[in-house]
Amino acid sequence: MLAFVQAPPKKIRLYLIGDSTMANKIKQTFPETGWGMPLGTFFDSTVVIDNRAQNGRSTRTFLAENRWQPVVDALQEGDYVFIQFGHNDEAENYPDRYTPPADYRKNLIKFVTETQRKKANPVLLTPITRRKFDKDGHIMETHVAYSAVTVEVARQYKVPLIDLDKMSRELVQQFGVENSKLLYMQLAPGDHPNYPLGRNDNTHFTELGARKMAQLAVNEIEAQRLPLAERIAKPLPKNAVPPPAGKDAQPTTP
Repeated sequence: MLAFVQAPPKKIRLYLIGDSTMANKIKQTFPETGWGMPLGTFFDSTVVIDNRAQNGRSTRTFLAENRWQPVVDALQEGDYVFIQFGHNDEAENYPDRYTPPADYRKNLIKFVTETQRKKANPVLLTPITRRKFDKDGHIMETHVAYSAVTVEVARQYKVPLIDLDKMSRELVQQFGVENSKLLYMQLAPGDHPNYPLGRNDNTHFTELGARKMAQLAVNEIEAQRLPLAERIAKPLPKNAVPPPAGKDAQPTTP
């Protein structure tokens, strides 16, 4: 009978390469949260999240600082690489990180093809929207050129695309001008001791915003039926039934 027991799937690593919107954060910047931080909670124990994203990096500086080659060297067959840049590549006012669209395209192609050579799975993601509304309360596109290049490379090289730019704009629009502040680092003075003077940041996420953005990515993994979807976490039995009702209802231990 033991011969028919199916072996558990082998563990794989999901590498994240990108910028501050995805990166791990230190406690001194809390509640700022990169969306790569909660991503691991959506998968079962066979997926190991390896978040290599770094604040302030463009595709050019990520390569120049030799942050990519160690990922290539470590890749195993079946691993995944989520590639999400654009925020810093498009920052013409920061020449230390700015990357023209043509060079951005070349760098994305390098990430994709070198991942494929290791028989791993590249996934391209467009940069998540900034919180920017017009006077009528409509969310505005903030990454037009760089999202278009990302889509083009995904199409040309036939790799999965997660259009986080489009999906995050739809999400922020649903929240609206005021409620969308909950997703981003919009803090009043005194909200948190890390920011005694407050914060007015429409790029980086709070815990809620990071979780919502991670959920968008996971939803698209399921919608596209990527093999990675088979490793999405299964709920505990107590969480797969309607929650207890009543004012005194409390969560129970696993």
